[in-house]
Amino acid sequence: MIVMKFGGTSVQDAKAIDRVAHIVQGRLADRPVVVVSAMAKVTDSLLAMGKAAGGGDRKTALKMARALRERHYDTAGELLGTALFTEFHGDLGADFEDLDELLRGIGAVGEITPRTYDYVASFGEVLSSKIVAAAFTARGLPGAHVDSRQCLLTDSSYTRAVPQFEETNERLRKKVQPLIEAGKVPVMGGFIGSNRTGITTTIGRGGSDFSAAIFGAGLNAERIEIWTDVDGMMTTDPRLTPEARRIKVISFDEAAELAYFGAKVLHPATVLPAIQKNIPVYVLNSLNPTCEGTKVTARAPRCTNIFKAIALKKKITLVEVAAPRRLLVRGYLKSIFEAFDRHEIAVDVVSTSEVSVSVTAETNEAIPALAADLAKLADVKYEGRKAIVCLVGENLRDTPGIAAKVFGILEDVKIRMISQGASEINLTFVIEEDDAAEVVRRLHHAFFAEVDPEVFA
Repeated sequence: MIVMKFGGTSVQDAKAIDRVAHIVQGRLADRPVVVVSAMAKVTDSLLAMGKAAGGGDRKTALKMARALRERHYDTAGELLGTALFTEFHGDLGADFEDLDELLRGIGAVGEITPRTYDYVASFGEVLSSKIVAAAFTARGLPGAHVDSRQCLLTDSSYTRAVPQFEETNERLRKKVQPLIEAGKVPVMGGFIGSNRTGITTTIGRGGSDFSAAIFGAGLNAERIEIWTDVDGMMTTDPRLTPEARRIKVISFDEAAELAYFGAKVLHPATVLPAIQKNIPVYVLNSLNPTCEGTKVTARAPRCTNIFKAIALKKKITLVEVAAPRRLLVRGYLKSIFEAFDRHEIAVDVVSTSEVSVSVTAETNEAIPALAADLAKLADVKYEGRKAIVCLVGENLRDTPGIAAKVFGILEDVKIRMISQGASEINLTFVIEEDDAAEVVRRLHHAFFAEVDPEVFA
C-alpha cells in the first residue's frame, strides 16, 4: 500500500479536489491511503477568527466563520451535486455549529489558550477530509473517511504535540488496515491528533507531511507521496533563478538540511518516520501528475555535481554576544542558549570564538527583549535584514577546496558568518539580505551550469 498526501493548494476548491480524485483513481492498484491538508488559507482564517474571538470581537469571528461555511458548502455542492449534497449537508453543518459554539465560548472567556487554539485549527483538516471522502464516493471511488484524531495519539503539548508512535501504530492497524484490506480508500486529515483523554491536538504548522509519514511508517507503506503545486525539489528557488533544475533523486539527509534552511517543499520532520522504516518519499505535482517529481531516499546515487541544491532563508537577525575574557566562566554558553529558550526563539546557525558567540534567528518581535536579557551576561549587538545561504550535497564531505571556490565566487560580497562541519553535507553562511538574490544566482550558475542527467532533470 501507499500513502498519498495532498496539500492545501491541491484541495483548495472543487476543481482541485476533482483532480485529486483522478490521481487517486490511477493509484487504486497500489491500495492508497489519502491524507489531506485543510483547503488553502483555511487554517490561517481559523486562527484569525480564534484570535478575534479571544480579543473580544466575537462578531467578526462569527462573520469569518460564516464565510468559511459558505466556501465549504459551495465546494461540496459543486463536487457532489444536489442530491448527494443534501445528504452530506447535515454532517458539515454540525461541524460548523460546533465551531460557532467554540468561538462564542472563546469570546465569553476573553482569551484563546493553546488547547483551544488546537481545537479551532483542527476544523480545517476535519472538513476537507470529509469533503474529499464524499467526492471520492460520488465519483465511484471507495472513499472512507477516518477521523485522524482516533488514530494519531500525541502527548498534551498543545500546538506542537509529540506523536506517540507505538500506540498510534496499533490504532492504525485496528482502524485503517481493515479498510485497506476491504478495498476501501481511507481519507484522513493531516496535522491533527488527540491525547489520551481524547482532547484534540495538533503537531505543528506543516504537520500534514509529518502525519503522512507517521501513517506510512505505521502501515509499512511501500512509498509516501507528497503532492504539492510544484514539480518536486529544485536546485534553488526558480523565482530567483529561472535556470533552476528539478532534482530527480536526493538523500533523506540532504532533503532535511534543505528543508531546515528554507526549502518549503518538504517539512523537515517528514523524513524522520520514513528514515526509520527506509520508506522512499516522492514529491509530486497535482497540477502536473505525469511529472516524475523528486524521489527522497535513504541512499541517493553518486552525483558528478558537488552540490544538490542551494537554499535561501531571509528575514534573519544576527545576534552577537561578546564577553571580556575575565567574565568567561563555566556555563556561559549554556546561559546564552537558555535565554533563547526563555524567549522561544529558535537558533539557526551558531559560530563561536574565544570571547564571542554569533547566533542567527528568524527576525521576530521578541529579539529586543532577548537582547536585553543577554545584556545581563555580556555586550550584545543585533542586526536584522540578513539572509542565510546553504549549499547542500553529500559530495561536500569528500571534496577538498570547496569553501575556497564558493567564497572566491563571492569575493566582493560581505560575508557575516560561516558555518561548516556541524553537518558534513552543508556549507552555510550569512550575508546581507539585499545581496541574497545575486549571491544565489552566481552560485547556481557556477555549480549547476552542467548537471548530472541521472540526478537532475
